[in-house]
Amino acid sequence: MAEQVLLLDFWPDPSGVRIRVALREKGVEYEYREEDFQNKSPLLLKMNPVHEQTPVLIHKGKPVSESLIIVQYIDEVWPHKSPLLPTDPYEQANARFWADYIDKKVHYFGRSVWETTGEAQESAKKELIHCFRTLKGELGDKTYFGGDRFGLVDVWLIPFYGWFYTLETFAANFSIAEECPKLVTWAQRCMERESVSKSLPDQHKLYDYILEHETGQNQPHL
Repeated sequence: MAEQVLLLDFWPDPSGVRIRVALREKGVEYEYREEDFQNKSPLLLKMNPVHEQTPVLIHKGKPVSESLIIVQYIDEVWPHKSPLLPTDPYEQANARFWADYIDKKVHYFGRSVWETTGEAQESAKKELIHCFRTLKGELGDKTYFGGDRFGLVDVWLIPFYGWFYTLETFAANFSIAEECPKLVTWAQRCMERESVSKSLPDQHKLYDYILEHETGQNQPHL
């Protein structure tokens, strides 16, 4: 199936990490193609002419864009192995709610920690810890956010585990393990899954990238 499934991606982007995790959870063979945002490929411009951004999944020549839509597409096209969404409509809605929360809160305040200094950074740290504690409350004593099943919310949050080193390095007196040990334990449990360990970028490589491009000038935003 490698010739039928192609992922256009940008390696540090958590949205792309989610797609890679989802594909590996499903056991789907795919071709990976790294995009250069300074010189976007004609294929990317053709397959996502509206936003001209990654990730884009191309299946049988047809493009699917936006990470949440892509993951749901993967779940529906390959439904018989490792379902990522629950079958119950309410539980599906709840999973989508937390995925949206992660996109709007964790992503925003995480970036704010390394893009700001002083009082602004302190405020971002507090907000981010509040987000992590809220998520810890939703996780509770479950193995994964979906219970015993690794699912959509786990896929959505785990890419940010790769950010922890960067966040703690940029911000003084900031230990996510001390503030939210249960969440770190959950992340380490996820890392035992091959789909996750093979998909997340090295945390030091990610830190070096963010350090070099933290101003965001002429660079794609993570």
